[in-house]
Amino acid sequence: MSRRAVEYSCAVVVIGLLAGAAGAATTLLLHAVEHLTYHYSFGTLLTGVGDSSPVRRAVGPMIGCALAGLGWWALRRRADVPSLSSTIAEHRPIPRLRMSIDAGLQVLLVGAGASLGREGAPRQLAASFGDLGISRLSLTPRDREILLACAAGAGLGAVYSVPLGGALFAARILLGTWHPRALGTALITSSLAVAVASPVTHFEHSLTWPDPSLSYLFVFLALAIAPLSVAVGLSFDRLMSMARPKPQIRSWTLVPAIAFAGLATGVCSIWWPELPGNGRSILTVSVNASLTLGGAAVLLALKPLLTALFLRAGAIGGMITPALATGAAAGSLATLTLNHLAGTDIQVAAVSLTCAAGVLAVTQRAPVWAALFVWELARPPVWLLLVFAVAAATAHVIRVARERRQVALSDSATAEP
Repeated sequence: MSRRAVEYSCAVVVIGLLAGAAGAATTLLLHAVEHLTYHYSFGTLLTGVGDSSPVRRAVGPMIGCALAGLGWWALRRRADVPSLSSTIAEHRPIPRLRMSIDAGLQVLLVGAGASLGREGAPRQLAASFGDLGISRLSLTPRDREILLACAAGAGLGAVYSVPLGGALFAARILLGTWHPRALGTALITSSLAVAVASPVTHFEHSLTWPDPSLSYLFVFLALAIAPLSVAVGLSFDRLMSMARPKPQIRSWTLVPAIAFAGLATGVCSIWWPELPGNGRSILTVSVNASLTLGGAAVLLALKPLLTALFLRAGAIGGMITPALATGAAAGSLATLTLNHLAGTDIQVAAVSLTCAAGVLAVTQRAPVWAALFVWELARPPVWLLLVFAVAAATAHVIRVARERRQVALSDSATAEP
């Protein structure tokens, strides 16, 4: 075996171990901030928010978000934090300290109740740890790109206990390839990371499947739900794109703006405790079918609006779980409406997750990964993976066809004299 092969093999193990440590660290910090913000000791964030007083629900997120905003203001006065994906793809050096501090501020923000995803922090921290761990090895630029992308995917896999989802995120979304070497590296590093983080995560999944009897007709329902997924996914994407400021906000107004977004989320949580956090609470009530028709409509409207508000204020966070939560709320609303008007008895959990998979496929442009990620989060019957895949693939095809049609219309309009 050549020296390069030996060093690459060692780097794969190092990346997996360090990504697991990053996932465990961000999980511990997130839980600590959540418990401090809402003053609870056991249970999920939804339980903590529901048991806290109205004053704490409003003021707690405001204070936590203000502290995160203060940290970002101090950090950005010196330099911007670049995008992790572009940094890896362009083979630029990773600013480890800045990216690690930024990851910690993201965890503080989401733990305080911000309507943003927590998956960005472990990806950044895992890539920073991994870059330090392999810095003395003789690796080619392509080797380094694969390893750092796999570190980011493994960090995602570690916090959600989804080894396959983390591996496919690295291979398909960050690297954009099915190459056996990249895919094998991603599978090894993500599996190692999930195992290393297990003493903290306990292999717990974000959702608990109710496991009722289901009909195989859900495969056809997945085709029917795809247009709704496309509409929700495209609307979500457009809203986030409009809200995201360019360039990053550096002025002191960052602090009151993010604090106001936290206050708005906290006030809304007095009536709808599912809103704070990355979206897990909405996914939970969608799967256990505890949502009402009115509640699903409110969550469908408020979740993306609050997420956009944080982005507009200058906050940084993940988009995966907010998009999932929005899709789940849309699926629940459609099912509850149909059950109410037509007297049907369609299962809300299956449809909400099917719609969520379709929305995620649209927002991330990765239907295979979206279907697998949603299935790993809930662990429903294995055959439902086919349902999620049909919904995700159909939604993705509709989006691609729509984009091609828009390009064709634009070209024809330009060609007209």
